[in-house]
Amino acid sequence: MTAGALAPPAAAEPRPDAVDTVQQGLDRLVRSDGLPAALAGVQSRGDRTRAYTAGVGDVATGSKVARDGRVRIGSNTKAFTAVVALQLVGEGKIGLDTSVETYLPGLVRGEGIDGNRITVRHLLQQTSGLPNYSNYLGEEVRYFAPRELLDIALRHKADFEPGKKWAYSNTNYVLAGLLIEKVTGHSLAEEMDRRIIKRVGLRHTYFPAPGDASIRGPHPHGYYRDSPDGPLQDITEIDPSWGWAAGQLISTNSDLNRFYSKLLDGHLLPPAQLAQMRGSTRPADETFGPGARYGLGLVSKPLACGDGLYWGHGGSFPGYETRGGATDDGRAVNVAVTMQLDDAAGRERVDKVVDAALCR
Repeated sequence: MTAGALAPPAAAEPRPDAVDTVQQGLDRLVRSDGLPAALAGVQSRGDRTRAYTAGVGDVATGSKVARDGRVRIGSNTKAFTAVVALQLVGEGKIGLDTSVETYLPGLVRGEGIDGNRITVRHLLQQTSGLPNYSNYLGEEVRYFAPRELLDIALRHKADFEPGKKWAYSNTNYVLAGLLIEKVTGHSLAEEMDRRIIKRVGLRHTYFPAPGDASIRGPHPHGYYRDSPDGPLQDITEIDPSWGWAAGQLISTNSDLNRFYSKLLDGHLLPPAQLAQMRGSTRPADETFGPGARYGLGLVSKPLACGDGLYWGHGGSFPGYETRGGATDDGRAVNVAVTMQLDDAAGRERVDKVVDAALCR
């Protein structure tokens, strides 16, 4: 194997019926939903993993799907950003209930928007009321600097008073990223790499450098459709900067399983900060499905089989959709498909594959 090549995860043979459950779920997504490819990573207790694929990795050539291939993980990035912020809370460098104004004086101002009234907790919990800049980007694809994304949001009035409601806004996490950079004096990418990626051995996860529109290493192509019956358009290479701290990371299913498992095991946060991350939850059914609750960059969802909760985040990015998470007893599942899903029904079908794999 050449240097830098993506090695398949170590395989542990699960029960035949379990293999069928996951594989049949992926096959169904490709066949019934018309998705080019679907990938899954399943981690059982003891960190034993297995990778699954369905469909084709490149529609033009019909090539196989790269096992455990890299994908754009979208808003799973928020969980990484939240972990860095909460590590800084544990180190006494950031106060969870301290105002954003304390760290970024004069930056957060607008109609109904005042950085003195917005705390770090509000950002991580999605309760700040800051408008979502993503709603105002249009179809333009280019490099966006983080401050530019924030400025786009601040041209619009606040959605509500801080703490009064819960509403998903990428602006919260771009602002959290700017705060991390101000406090540490380092780039967000450097802090994620040092504090998370290298710390728990995420070998295939990275934060793309400015101007890097490619995906390094083996990966399935990502696609886009203008309409349900429209032709597939290859959108694999795209500038990801519009997501930044809210959605720029590239990773694999196995690395996401490892990240969420290590997070729940206490390898990334002190007990007090992990308790805050999991305990400060608000109902998030409309965005994440029935029974979902949003903590500090971490989402809990009940398992259909009644076997407790799983914790993750999920991500949606042009060309890719990822869903999954981990349980407290060491099980973890992540599923990726190679087309962004804009409808709740499509995302729910992917969630069902995750749920079935965790419940088996």
